[in-house]
Amino acid sequence: MEQARTSDGRFRLFPQRFGFFPYLWLVYIALPIINLQQETGLKLAFGYVFIAVFVVTYRQLYNVTGTAFTWWLIVQMALILVMCLGYSPFNLYMGFFTANFIGWYSDHRMFRVFITAFTAMELGLIALIIPKMEPLELIFTLPFLILMLASPFGIRSMVRKQQLEQELDMAQQQIKELITREERMRIARDLHDTLGHTLSLITLKSQLVEKLIAKDPLRAQAEAKEIQQTSRAALRQVRELVSDMRASSIAEGIAEAREMLRAAGIDFTVEGEPEQIGVSPLSQNILSLCIKEAITNLVKHSQATHCRISIASSESSLQIEIEDNGIGLPLSDTGSCADDPEAGTGTSAGNGLKGMAERLSLIEGSLRFSRPEHGKGTRLTVQVPFVIKDRKEEGAE
Repeated sequence: MEQARTSDGRFRLFPQRFGFFPYLWLVYIALPIINLQQETGLKLAFGYVFIAVFVVTYRQLYNVTGTAFTWWLIVQMALILVMCLGYSPFNLYMGFFTANFIGWYSDHRMFRVFITAFTAMELGLIALIIPKMEPLELIFTLPFLILMLASPFGIRSMVRKQQLEQELDMAQQQIKELITREERMRIARDLHDTLGHTLSLITLKSQLVEKLIAKDPLRAQAEAKEIQQTSRAALRQVRELVSDMRASSIAEGIAEAREMLRAAGIDFTVEGEPEQIGVSPLSQNILSLCIKEAITNLVKHSQATHCRISIASSESSLQIEIEDNGIGLPLSDTGSCADDPEAGTGTSAGNGLKGMAERLSLIEGSLRFSRPEHGKGTRLTVQVPFVIKDRKEEGAE
């Protein structure tokens, strides 16, 4: 059951998820009120009371579930009988309200019970009306009666479809979570199987070098070279693992940057071609992460009103510039972050720049930030080579 009040304490007549439709249906309460106008005195007063209680049942049926829903539905059907038998038989059209709620039953047995009782009630009431009706009135009434009796089936089908869509959404979400969990487990297994042994070997050899450095310098030097070769192999393994992960491209990073800047109300321009076919998947993924990190820092810390993203390539490297017109960085912080990974602003932005520099080091990239020519704001420049020195390292081994 949904709360009758909003989070700020205001009364809510119907649950918010139903929108304005419950209010729209209340217009049809005018029909029994019109039929009531031929009555006088105490009977008229009781008629208004019955209609008021009917409105209460209408509201409650939107707000309750389970056994309470069934009892309120029974009360509503009883009120329709009272309004038809005690006042005007034409109040049978109030059954459109009940037909809507009968269609909400997902339990097949309860649906059969109420659709049978409702059909019997409506047919009995129409039998009372027929002797008082002209043939033309009967022809006019029958289509509405058929529509009323058929509507629970249509509404039940629609509700069932919505339930299936919700179940499908939940299943898809669970599948995504399972895929993510499986991916994490796979990465953990790969790290254990590939890097675990390599790092253990480096640790053992480092301990051996420490013991041999005084006793046998030549052997210690040889062991140190093996450590160097082993660490290069570990670096290649890390690159292979990252390449196997689900990566995003530079173009996807630019697209997310556009959304972040647009949401923050910052004007932006993009120069160059985001689709860089010649860049490896590993480099694309790392550059995409760097772009998103840089734009996140810009939105949080720069107080900028404009951002320029430039993508330029040469025969040997790709360069991405992200420039803003914000408050800028302290002069003491300017410099190459690739050379000085501890550089930063002293805030979370500094940690972000350090993380970017560490990622770029995997692909021999560099990161630096400086003042633009106009002297206001910050310019962040990322540069990566098209060819990473994997083969040179392999040749050295």
